[in-house]
Amino acid sequence: MKLTARQVDTAKPKEKPYKLADGGELYLLVNPNGSRYWRLKYRIAGKEKLLALGVYPEISLAEARTKRNDARKKLSDGNDPIEEKRAEKAAKIFAVSNSFESIAIEWHDYNVPTGQKDMPKIFWNI
Repeated sequence: MKLTARQVDTAKPKEKPYKLADGGELYLLVNPNGSRYWRLKYRIAGKEKLLALGVYPEISLAEARTKRNDARKKLSDGNDPIEEKRAEKAAKIFAVSNSFESIAIEWHDYNVPTGQKDMPKIFWNI
């Protein structure tokens, strides 16, 4: 049975974490501290995996279903959604680390002998 927005809103914490299933392996994990997380359980290459879709209420029920459908599409294409997410994160980190500022700082740290008075001024002019 599919979840309703009201069921998600009124989910009360219990002594132990519990799951509210929406179908299609999507569920809302309700923790004892009151936090609620959207999770998608799936199987790829014979291994069961768990994809974190976000925190409720930042991610609504409709958004969680959309993310579930996107992940299912990736799975049907033979791609692992978790690996794609990791690759995107690594690409963002790589893009930031290759900015002019980061390369200039790295050059400065590597090439500047300690104790030289004019180096801060030279670095600032870069």
